[in-house]
Amino acid sequence: MHAFDVLGDPVRRRILELLADGERAAGEITSIVQEEFGISQPGVSQHLRVLRENGFTTVRAVGARRLYSVDPEPLREIDGWLERYRRFWTQPLDALATELARGRRERRSVSAADSAPPEASAR
Repeated sequence: MHAFDVLGDPVRRRILELLADGERAAGEITSIVQEEFGISQPGVSQHLRVLRENGFTTVRAVGARRLYSVDPEPLREIDGWLERYRRFWTQPLDALATELARGRRERRSVSAADSAPPEASAR
């Protein structure tokens, strides 16, 4: 399965969001996802399996618990693929940052002129 096919599902994206904060037990993930998406425990298990089989998560057993965590390698591959397209949003964002900074400077200079003592502005 292609990485974007894996991440195209909102349930799998949510699971990765949960795991981005650190390792979680399968039961904890299942409870959250069931509440948010209204899917069954076997449905959540299927999503966890897809993530695991496609390398997005790792799992380790601790007694009867299964602890899941993010495997960053597929995310690095996606980031590498996106690098080619990053210019489409970074230049406009850089330009926006420049315009915002210019506006802040202009507001500060107007504010400074307004707060100057009257005799200073008359000179």
